[in-house]
Parts: sequence; structure tokens; C-alpha cells
Amino acid sequence: MEKAPKHPNTKSRNPAQTFLVVNPNAAGIDIGDTVHAVAVPPGSCPEDTETVRSFGTMTCDLKEIATWLKECHVDTVAMESTGVYWKPLFSLLNREGIAVCLVNARFAKNVSGRKTDESDAAWIQKLHSCGLLNSSYLPGEEQEVLRTLVRFRETLVADSSRFVLRMQKALELMNIKLHTVIRDITGKTGRAIVEAILAGEREPQNFLPLVHPRIQATKEEILKSLQGTWREEHLFTLRESYGFYCFFLNRIQITDVKIEEQLQAFEASQNDGELSEGSPGKRKPEIPKKKNKNNPKFDVRKYLHRILGVDAVAIYGMNELSGLRILAEIGVDMSKWPTEKHFISWLNLCPNNKISGGKLISSKVMKKTPSGAAQAFRAAANGLQRSDHWLGDYFRRMKAKGGNKYAIIATASKIATIYYKMVRTQTEFLPQNLEEYRIKNKQQKIRYLERKLRELKADEPD
Repeated sequence: MEKAPKHPNTKSRNPAQTFLVVNPNAAGIDIGDTVHAVAVPPGSCPEDTETVRSFGTMTCDLKEIATWLKECHVDTVAMESTGVYWKPLFSLLNREGIAVCLVNARFAKNVSGRKTDESDAAWIQKLHSCGLLNSSYLPGEEQEVLRTLVRFRETLVADSSRFVLRMQKALELMNIKLHTVIRDITGKTGRAIVEAILAGEREPQNFLPLVHPRIQATKEEILKSLQGTWREEHLFTLRESYGFYCFFLNRIQITDVKIEEQLQAFEASQNDGELSEGSPGKRKPEIPKKKNKNNPKFDVRKYLHRILGVDAVAIYGMNELSGLRILAEIGVDMSKWPTEKHFISWLNLCPNNKISGGKLISSKVMKKTPSGAAQAFRAAANGLQRSDHWLGDYFRRMKAKGGNKYAIIATASKIATIYYKMVRTQTEFLPQNLEEYRIKNKQQKIRYLERKLRELKADEPD
């Protein structure tokens, strides 16, 4: 039986040949904890017939990788952002003058089939040589140091809170209900009572002089809450937990000193090596913000204003900690995102529209762990549920429309947009009047309903 003739316009060719080579001297590296697989372009190193080699991860091995890449005349490298294993090699290659493209592993998935480190490296090299990989966001030197310190501080705060829970558990096991009648056992009154218990005091009446006048619980409630069974093993766990809590507080204070030093260095790098004296420039009086007990002891808001050029903490829902976290995560150069929509998309605070065949299949937010900046914007939005201003009114409208999670993401997107425009255009926050906002929203709803009414009338038969 004869084969059917091919279509005249059909050409037999290798699909791989359709890709244009954009980076002819590009290499790909598959990052690992113990092994780095490196792939170079075919024929780039005449003295070595191998195009893929495996190296160790010791410092001497990293230097060997850089030497081999130079011998192969490689000028750009793509690697996946695997854990923190990429950072030592990334820094070394940058110092050697080789451009590094750090790629999200989700965008460099290998083809189906047998998976090895060498095949992954070859696939990354092929994609990078064709210009199909985009580099992830990378902070500058000063921002990288600040981000490391701020993230470490957040870890210390989280660890200290774990021991607060253990203190509450020890008190509960002794049926000491102190944590149910006062809001925070790590406050002035709570710590004084815990220290008195650890010092040997057992009579409830003797704890009353330690109670601060602002405590809303009555004396009778406090006396009842301090009657329990003073078991030795639970007193021991209470003592140890309180000791660890105090230890972490001390470490947090030491870290705050280091963070302040880095903020001063960051400010100097932004102002050509000079530190500002006094308040930064002529501006409106700062909108007062409630202090959080976990805030650093120094004036974070002052440093943020000097570095950013605007008072970002003035935005509704923002505080010093969230502002510090956002600065550490995204820096001050907002031009890395062309528009606020790109910024919102990078934060994953917008719908992930999936369109196929001209139809919208899904518009859910992408399921991935939010970055530190996205978490800060979401926390700022979550604090606006009962606020008496236009952003609080917007949150409540979004909550009525799609639920609490929907409202948090929508409001966080709004706050991030305001932040982007403030820093990018160096414009201070201008609060909108609540009544004017409600009137404007009502007029938009009226125009929408009138347009729908006209459409319905137009569809009626004559």
C-alpha cells in the first residue's frame, strides 16, 4: 500500500531547530545540596568534549566551576533558586564577572522522561540560550543585609511566642487562670506576677499590689484566678519557659541594634553617604499610629521616611513593623515593576486569569506561599475591618461581596497600589474623605444600574 503524499506546505524538520539562539554563550546549572550539575553550549570548550559536568559544593568546587565556565567562554548562567544552596555560587560567579539569571523552578520544569541532574542542567541551558528564562527579583547589597536581619528578627519573635504559650500551658495545668483575666501575661502586670510566683509567692492576696491600675479585671477575679495547685514539675516548666522568653527578648534587642545600624547604612547609600539630621524635609504632621509591643525601641518610622522619601506608615493599616518588612523585601527602586499592576501581580494579590479558547476558565488567586511583602500588605488589610475611613468601608464592601479572604486580598491590593504610587512618584498619602467616597461609590452604582436598564430595554421586542 502506497503512503499518502505529504501536504505541499509541510516540511520535515526538527522542532528543536525552530528556537532561535539568543544567548550563544549561556550555561545552565542544576543546584543541589551536595552536587551542582553544570551544562555548557556544545563545542564551547574544544579541549573538553563534555558539555555537562558534575561538581561538588565546597568552596574549592565552586571556584572550579567558575574556572571551567571561563574556559568555555560562558558569559551568562541560569540557575534555579533552590532553597539557599544557590547563594554561595551566585555570589562567586558575580564576583568573577559572569552574569547570573536566577530562575523560579516553576518556570524551568524539565520535559517528561527520565529525570537526572545532568538532564535538568542541559534543559536549563537550552532554555536560557533561547532567551526563554526571566531572572527573579534580586535585592541590592544593602537591602540583602537588611532583609536577612529583619527575617531573623521575625524568627526570634515567633520563637518567643512559642514559650509564651508554654507558660500559659504550665499555668493552666496548675489551674492558675491568670491568662484568662488579664489580656497578656507578658505585659507589666503579667510578668510581675509570674516573677513573684517563681520567687516563691503562693498567697493570692499578696499579688494584688503588683496589679496595674489599668487592668480591667476586678480584685475578686484576680484572687480567684491565682488559686490553684502549685505542682513542682509545672513550676519547673514555667520557670524554664519564662527564662527562654527573657532570653529571646534580649536577643531581639541586640538584633534591633544591628537593624538600626543597617538602616543608617541604607540611608547613607541612598543619600550619597550622608545621614539626615532631624526630621526629613518639610512635610505634614505624621498621622499618629498605635505602638505594638513587638516594635523595635528606636524610631523606625523616621528611618523609613528618610530612605523612601515619603511617609509610607501613614497609609491606613500600615505600622512600623510592616513598613520595615516591606522595605527589606522590595527595597526602594520601584522602577523594577513598570506599573502598579506588575507590582500587584508580583505580590500575587490579583486574580490569576486562565483563558482557553477565548473563555475565562478560572480567575482564582495563584496558590503559593505569599512573600514577606505580600504577608505585610495582607496583615495591614486585615487590620482595617472595623476602621472608620474609606479603606475600612472598602474592606467591608468586599467582605459582603466575596467573604473575608476575598476582602483581605482586594484591600491588600489597594494598599499595595497606594504604596507603589507613593514611593514611585514621591507623593505623600492623601486620605480620602469617607462621605465623599461613599457618595462617589453610590453614583458609580447608579450609573451601572442605569446602563443595565438601558441594555434590558434594548433587548425587548418591538
